[in-house]
Amino acid sequence: MSSVAVIDYGMGNLHSIVKALQHAAPEVDVVCVSDADSILRADRVVFPGVGAIRDCMQALNQLGLSDVIQQVAKSKPLLGICLGMQALLSDSEENGGIKCLDVFSGHVVHFPESLKDSDGNSLKIPHMGWNEVHQLQQHPLWENIPQDSRFYFVHSYYAQPNDAAIMAATTQYPDAFTCALAQDNVFAVQFHPEKSQAVGLQLLENFMHWDGQA
Repeated sequence: MSSVAVIDYGMGNLHSIVKALQHAAPEVDVVCVSDADSILRADRVVFPGVGAIRDCMQALNQLGLSDVIQQVAKSKPLLGICLGMQALLSDSEENGGIKCLDVFSGHVVHFPESLKDSDGNSLKIPHMGWNEVHQLQQHPLWENIPQDSRFYFVHSYYAQPNDAAIMAATTQYPDAFTCALAQDNVFAVQFHPEKSQAVGLQLLENFMHWDGQA
């Protein structure tokens, strides 16, 4: 039986993610782990997260998982979700500037203040709720997911990759921002697939059968 490790470093709605993964692919063994050996033994790895990037990186470093995630990013399918996606970038301007894992070259920035839609109405930060995801490239994780499907978001910061070639999707709020990144065997999303109903479960199912090839 193939296995997927969900990294438990104390920051993430792990119950929802584990349940969604089990529902999406019941034939796959889903384990929630925090030790390096279990993570490295798994066939695939999910890196979730909610909260502040400073606390995320501090927890990863204290548990010795920063190097482990960087190793996974070179060797097997890895899915970053929400804060997990942001931590895969080079750095974040949150909390006064935090160095991240540098799996993806780029930065994490805050939405501009005083955001307004096309009618002049103020937009709230964090960006919260359902929004369309526009796929920029073909990828196995987009299989059977229609273009501009709606996924669920909760975030105040977003990714700015240095290389447009790794942008896998964008979302409008009100301008386009990168909401998915893809590079070799690593895929990461700003939205929450575990909260995104059918299309979210489809993405998770796609990941559970992905061999890491584009």
